[in-house]
Amino acid sequence: MTETLPQQAASPEDPGPPGEDRRHMIRRRALTLLIIVLLIGVPAGYLAISAGQSRDSGRDKEAKYAATGMTEGWPSKLQRRIYEVPVPVPSDEVAYYETNNWKTSRLYVQFQTTNAGLDVFLAGLGVDRDALKQDKIAISDRAQRVTGWEFGGSGSWWGLVKEQEDPAPTQDVVVNMDDPDYPMVYVVSHTVP
Repeated sequence: MTETLPQQAASPEDPGPPGEDRRHMIRRRALTLLIIVLLIGVPAGYLAISAGQSRDSGRDKEAKYAATGMTEGWPSKLQRRIYEVPVPVPSDEVAYYETNNWKTSRLYVQFQTTNAGLDVFLAGLGVDRDALKQDKIAISDRAQRVTGWEFGGSGSWWGLVKEQEDPAPTQDVVVNMDDPDYPMVYVVSHTVP
């Protein structure tokens, strides 16, 4: 067994390890500063970006739910499924508006589609073109006032009402066939929750 001997303390006259030179000190301080900036700056930047996105999201939702008329764009897939409004692809001039109260929920949708798109839409409702009746304005005056739609005057108007038992939605449909290749479709789907 080897015994360890106590070591003698360094004499005060020994210079010891060499001191840190200026260049090394500057590098060490710069590295320390960089680490501090990263530890504080990155999370702070993330929080700022996240807050901005959250604020923008709230504004988008506020605008959506404050809408008082038709909004350009497609209703969400969830809305289309709940109200059973199968907007066909391709469709142009798509706009929608949803109202809800304790008594009735309604989704108003308009779109222009092709002849084939009209057939797809009607098949999605479970009907065919024979269900459309000429000069039948199936959408109420109240719904026309809410949306700004006007079905009076000249035009080749066709309509139908697809009634279903609650809580399944009932759809009121009016089709403008002035351009038979590109009919304009107006739908009010309403349900009692």
